[in-house]
Amino acid sequence: MLSLIIHGGAWDIPEQEIEAHTNGITTALTIGWRMLKSGANAVDTVEKVVSSLEDDGTFDAGKGSHLNADGRIELDASMMNGKTLRCGAVAAVHHVKNPISLARKIMEQSEHILLVGAGAENFALEQGMSLCSHKELISQRELNKWKAFQASHDFSTKDAFKKSNQPSDTVGAVAMDTNGDICVGTSTGGTFNKHPGRVGDSPLIGCGTYADNEIGGVSTTGWGEAMMKIVMAKTVIDFLEQNGGDIHKAATKGVDLLKRKVDGYGGVIVMNNKGEVGVAYNTPRMARAYITEQMIEPIITV
Repeated sequence: MLSLIIHGGAWDIPEQEIEAHTNGITTALTIGWRMLKSGANAVDTVEKVVSSLEDDGTFDAGKGSHLNADGRIELDASMMNGKTLRCGAVAAVHHVKNPISLARKIMEQSEHILLVGAGAENFALEQGMSLCSHKELISQRELNKWKAFQASHDFSTKDAFKKSNQPSDTVGAVAMDTNGDICVGTSTGGTFNKHPGRVGDSPLIGCGTYADNEIGGVSTTGWGEAMMKIVMAKTVIDFLEQNGGDIHKAATKGVDLLKRKVDGYGGVIVMNNKGEVGVAYNTPRMARAYITEQMIEPIITV
């Protein structure tokens, strides 16, 4: 069954940001669904969908990502193919416009899984990818926010997810194509004002991303340090398998565990091996959109 679900972050998205988030995920879903309906495979679809979100400028992924403590952008992403279990990931890169595309290159053209920093950027060049200037990735919105923080130092990473207005817009997608193959991709700029070199859950296979055709696919968003402690994506996949493919039970159990075990905040999108999709989160809002062959119209909500 053709199926596609995407997310654009889980946090206390303010009213003035809802329209931009809605537009961004609507555009990405439209691109992906058109591809799947025309026969594109899940890997191609996920790359295009996540790239659209990276290029949008609204989300904490690609262009417009959060600045770290040094005022620089460091990007992370991962992708996993549920048919082969091959996966690729990239972390802490400064000059890659679409980290999800580099993650795919690592998945398909390298014997490795995770490349970081300068080594990852060198690999991108070896694969014929172009690097961008660091300035191309910085938005005035994020630069202004970073400068304001330097003056106030009033910020809590944990509170950014549960109650404050600090964006936490990691993006992700799960797709199933006509062959029943599943692919998952996740991309992020990480937490606001993070220590240089910090890597969260998004590029870690099993934490931010996981796919297995026999079970399903999961992409996460939220407080990365908490997600890593419970290996969130793989944990939800295990719940999915243990509960007979019940997407809602698996997603809810995962988010409940996140809060109970490590006092974490965030959300997950889940797809089972039948193409059924579900969402769970414990933040005030989560941007998500999905559509399957059994639906007349997509669900798009923030």
